[in-house]
Amino acid sequence: MRPFSLPPIPALLLSMLSIQGGAAFAKTLFPTLGPLGTTGLRVGLAAALLALVFRPNLRLLTREDWRAVLPYGAALGLMNLTFYLSLTHLPLGLAVTLEFVGPLLLALFSSRRAVDFAWVALAALGIALIAPLTGGGAALDPLGVVLALTAGGFWAGYILAGGAVGQRLPGTTGVVAGMLVAAVICVPFGVAQAGVGLLAPGALLGGLGVAALSSALPYTLEMRALRAIPARVFGVMMSLEPALAALSGLLFLSERLSVRQWLALLCVIAASAGISLTSARRARRPVVAEALK
Repeated sequence: MRPFSLPPIPALLLSMLSIQGGAAFAKTLFPTLGPLGTTGLRVGLAAALLALVFRPNLRLLTREDWRAVLPYGAALGLMNLTFYLSLTHLPLGLAVTLEFVGPLLLALFSSRRAVDFAWVALAALGIALIAPLTGGGAALDPLGVVLALTAGGFWAGYILAGGAVGQRLPGTTGVVAGMLVAAVICVPFGVAQAGVGLLAPGALLGGLGVAALSSALPYTLEMRALRAIPARVFGVMMSLEPALAALSGLLFLSERLSVRQWLALLCVIAASAGISLTSARRARRPVVAEALK
């Protein structure tokens, strides 16, 4: 397949499907590698793939450049660690839905428009619908909720730090440098949990598959789409991710959501799309790729 031959909207849809399919596949590695081992393997291999493809000259980065890259890479690494940990407690669709709270709140604080408070209220309704309940089959693990929300906080930090990196280092150099920093953070956690199991041929092959599905392929597809579509369209399209995550969880992991949880997911999707549509026109195209997250 030649991803650059795809029109932007199908490319973006395929990117999101690849990301969520990769997350579902990653979850199947948890029994052998654990969430930290899987994260370390995925981020480490993704960093290696991006470095081989784009071959950045990191020696040209100044101390000021690294001051911008380090928080970006740290947020990226910690976001991946906490999100994968949340998947041990939550279905994929709900984890992604809760993670969206971070970017939603960031959009609210960046906009300060009255209409955006309505969208945040809708998102809050969604979160209330999937909040841990006392008793019953619908109860969720509170630790999983906290971890997913923490991942969302790191996602917001990743977006902010990525803006600074994009201004200082346009192109792929800053992105690859940030991914390498994330690998430095994640790989030791992976080694601590999975040890030499990370080097098993099956683990390496699985990790390579997750890295390709979750980072390399969608990053390539997103770069194609970002050159051709406005930021608002990108934001609205990204709002579909919780639904695609839920579908991936259903198809690949047999994770079924209740009617209440689907309603919560739809509330967050509507809130995210609404904020993207009503945000101030001063917003520019994203400078960091959703795929790296």
